[in-house]
Parts: sequence; C-alpha cells; structure tokens
Amino acid sequence: MTSFVALGDSFTEGVGDPLPDGTFRGWADLVAADLSSPGFGYANLAVRGRRFDDVAAEQVEAAVAMSPSLISVAAGGNDALRRGFDVAAMHDRFDRVVGRLRASGADVVLFRFPDMSVRLPLPRVLRPRIIAMNDLVTEVAERRGTYLVDLFGDRAFDGHELWSEDRLHLNPLGHRRVADHVLATLGRAATPPPADLPRSRTALLADLRWAATYLTPWLRRRLTGRSSGDGILPKRPVLTGGFEHVRDRAGEQGDLVTGLGRRTPAGLGPAGRPGEGLPGE
Repeated sequence: MTSFVALGDSFTEGVGDPLPDGTFRGWADLVAADLSSPGFGYANLAVRGRRFDDVAAEQVEAAVAMSPSLISVAAGGNDALRRGFDVAAMHDRFDRVVGRLRASGADVVLFRFPDMSVRLPLPRVLRPRIIAMNDLVTEVAERRGTYLVDLFGDRAFDGHELWSEDRLHLNPLGHRRVADHVLATLGRAATPPPADLPRSRTALLADLRWAATYLTPWLRRRLTGRSSGDGILPKRPVLTGGFEHVRDRAGEQGDLVTGLGRRTPAGLGPAGRPGEGLPGE
C-alpha cells in the first residue's frame, strides 16, 4: 500500500482530538501513521459540517486524481441530523460515489456508524435514521467489495467515555479506538476482545448544561443555514509523508481499544448485523 486518502466530515477531519497548535489529528492520521513506509503518501480532504453531496462534489474527484491505493469514505451523518433526511433518495448517489472510487482501482473503506441516539435528543427519530443509513452502507459495501468497519457493533461507543463534551465528536480515546477498528479491518492489527462497557447516565443538570452550551448553537446554525465548516479548508489536501505530529498521545489511553470490522467481498452475505446502527458534524 503506497497511499491513503480520507474523505468525509468532522469524524474524519479529527475534530475532538486537538493538537497543541490548534489543529486536529484523529483516527485517519493515526491509521496513516501505521500504514506509512518510505514513499507513502497521505491526504485528508475531510471538512467538518460537510453533507454527503458536499463530499461527493468537493472530495471524490480530487481523491481519484491522486490515484491512491486506499480511500476511506464516512459521509451522510450530517444529513441524518437534518429535517427531511431521505435515505432512499441517497441510496443511488452513495452507490455511484463508491463505484467511482472502486473503478479508480483503489480499495475503499466504509463505516457502519455508532448509535448516536443514545446520547442525543429525539432518539426515536434519530435511531431509525442511523439504522437505515447503516443498512445502505452495508449493502453498498457488499456489492462493491469494500472494507466495512462496524463501529455500531462496538458497545463501547454507546457510553460517554469515547466522546467529547459536545456528544457529537469523538475524544482522543474514541479516535484511537476507531483507528484500531480500521487497522484490524485492513489486517494490520489483531482484533482484541470487545470491550463490554456499561452505559453511563448523565444527570439532568449535565444535560441542561450540554443543551445550553452545544445544542442551542447547533440549532442556531441550522436555522440560519450556516455550518461549522464554513470557511474551513482540508487540513491535508495533497499526498504527503511526515507523521511526527501523530505519534501516539491518544494511544496512552488504549486499554479499551478493539477492532471489530472486516472486509466484505461482493456477493457475500450481510456484514455485521443487518438493520442496525453517525459521526456528526
């Protein structure tokens, strides 16, 4: 493997895993550092707040033009958080994007997203959307012969331990855990036994503080048509080497790390658990 390009939104940009200079690291940087060898190149085109059509329009052809060995795509989470989300309408567009990436000769990594409904408001609305989105990703992964990383199958993501205070973005430990899922899926790391963590409960006061600090600004952006990614450019727009910034601050907390994904060649049965379980903005 000679190169890796990561596409998506804040999940792949690395929001929640800050470096001392104010930039973000995240799971994709950690994966690239593990894959690196002399001459290896890595680009990260992900930008926070991007919806699926933004990723398709801004990132896909740019990635194909680099002719990488491996491309990861995690997109659609921000769509599922909006009113009017229609997974059926997204199906063909998602399939075409993955087909385009596979036709370029690259291996592709897709994700079954964690169940964010356990931490966010309106779980009865959000959970069916997560289920539908993950069903779509699983189907496309099978048909297109991609790698599939099952984050929904890891119960550790149900708790608060892997998430930032905003409950939308992973913290450094969460990004490290995703990286190990990906590396296990690629055959680069052993798959340790899954962590069985109890779900943590939040007090009413903590929920009210979260709503005032994070939910209200998020809703305000939705109502005004703004995004957290307005004016933000990709952090690593071209293939380059150099991973000194990556080594492994978050890995010091790695007691909970596990990898549960696997590759699903086209024609095989459903990967993971069909009908179940979004990294957000």
